[in-house]
Amino acid sequence: MEESQRQKKIGSVLQRDLVEILQKAASEGGMRGVLISVSKVKVTVDLSVAKVYLSIFPNAKAKELLVGIRSNAPLIKHELAQRTRHQLRRMPQLEFFVDDSLEYIDGIEKSLKRTENPIKDPDLLDNRKKS
Repeated sequence: MEESQRQKKIGSVLQRDLVEILQKAASEGGMRGVLISVSKVKVTVDLSVAKVYLSIFPNAKAKELLVGIRSNAPLIKHELAQRTRHQLRRMPQLEFFVDDSLEYIDGIEKSLKRTENPIKDPDLLDNRKKS
């Protein structure tokens, strides 16, 4: 089902403000050199839940940061509610996820750049079969 205009608008408002909140928290929390970006915010039809997809660089710290962000979700929600109080009546519940689409794309690009060609060397196909 496609998102309505209202869902898209609320998602973009939340995305813009979440970027500022998370970047500020990362820099103040001693996480220099860590880049957090909000790649997408999907809001449910009833506007009660917002799924927030985060891209975190470097990837090694993604799990650790996600745990910290989830544990501080009530504080983040409160800060977000303060910023959007004139635009939204109710603040949706925030659910955070790691967006691994950049890793997936990178993996595909690495696979495409390989010198191994299964057409020229059919013995490689046996190595690639899933067990």
